[in-house]
Amino acid sequence: MPSLTADDGVRLDYTESGAPGGRPVVLLAGFKAAATSWLYQTGPLADAGYRVLAVDLRGHGMSERPASGVDMARRGRDLRDVMTALDLHDAVLVGGSMGGNTVWSYLAQYGADRVGAIVIVDQTPKMLGTAEWTHGFYGYDESNIDTYFAERIPDTGMGTPLARRGMRLIRLLKAMKGAERDLTPGELALLNDHAKADWRPVIAATEVPILFVAGAESEFWPSSHAAAAASLAARGESVVIDNDGHAANIEQPKAFNAAMREFLGRAG
Repeated sequence: MPSLTADDGVRLDYTESGAPGGRPVVLLAGFKAAATSWLYQTGPLADAGYRVLAVDLRGHGMSERPASGVDMARRGRDLRDVMTALDLHDAVLVGGSMGGNTVWSYLAQYGADRVGAIVIVDQTPKMLGTAEWTHGFYGYDESNIDTYFAERIPDTGMGTPLARRGMRLIRLLKAMKGAERDLTPGELALLNDHAKADWRPVIAATEVPILFVAGAESEFWPSSHAAAAASLAARGESVVIDNDGHAANIEQPKAFNAAMREFLGRAG
């Protein structure tokens, strides 16, 4: 597996497929998920002529796992190291869950000069629910801001139960095979930093085309987050995929891939 070295010496692994000279598509998985979770996207994107780069940021997949010191700013710097080491330009950044907000961390620090389009997969830009933002994580508000994610990702009781998802569950199990469930203190610190962030100003300042995808039955937040986030962007679009949970690209890959393909056709 190819790898590169971040600016602090940590090894970051990635896989590459498709046309070496094609437009680069950088796939960033969510919290605790490996780059291999994009297995339903890498083939179709490669077949369409893209240069597909599925990246494991630190602490994920086969990349190195520092015990501490990982926050959203560091994840943004890791993405910067990927973009510069591979000299990517006009890249399509596709981020699922925390991978989506990692895109905003990167743009907040380094701008969009190397970016041509963005796809965010079921990730609200502000997880904390407030009176003026009703699209946050279910049950997470000012009353429990320091405790809600202190020990785990809470079970919200929302969405379709796993046992009733049929083929959606089979796809999830295949894509997430080997994913670890236990959270280390360092991972909990990252989760807490992620939960408290508000990336809406970054979206408002971003001028490249952005597609926000929501699963209609997301376990974590209302699907309305996609349209709300798109309304902030200069060139924002949104789509809600029916019969789909938080892992929208995994549970309904055909619908997700079609939406992404259509978006990229319009985005140029």
